[in-house]
Amino acid sequence: MWMNEYMSGRSFRKEGAAAGEVRAAAKGSVSVSATSDYRGVPTAAPAGIAYVPAVGSQAIVAPCESGAVCLGVIADLPEPLEPGELMLYSAGGARIVLKNDGRVLINGREVS
Repeated sequence: MWMNEYMSGRSFRKEGAAAGEVRAAAKGSVSVSATSDYRGVPTAAPAGIAYVPAVGSQAIVAPCESGAVCLGVIADLPEPLEPGELMLYSAGGARIVLKNDGRVLINGREVS
């Protein structure tokens, strides 16, 4: 019995997460070149947030029951953040920063 499982491949675990370069991105899915090529992989994000990763960014892809999913990309921050701060930014340079002291900055200008 164990030999049948071994020979059929059921005894092997799925590969883990892989990092790779985004080759194409559109409408909530990406193609990533990593240890394997992943095409048309859906992107995952917290509820209420949608994004399309920039081509050339480093994405993390993980296996799941329905195939694979892009968990996100490695952040390449345009400015440093302190622990606890949050920044939303685009490839075009727009950004919103929530500072630890309660300030909100939009494109470097404080808003209240």
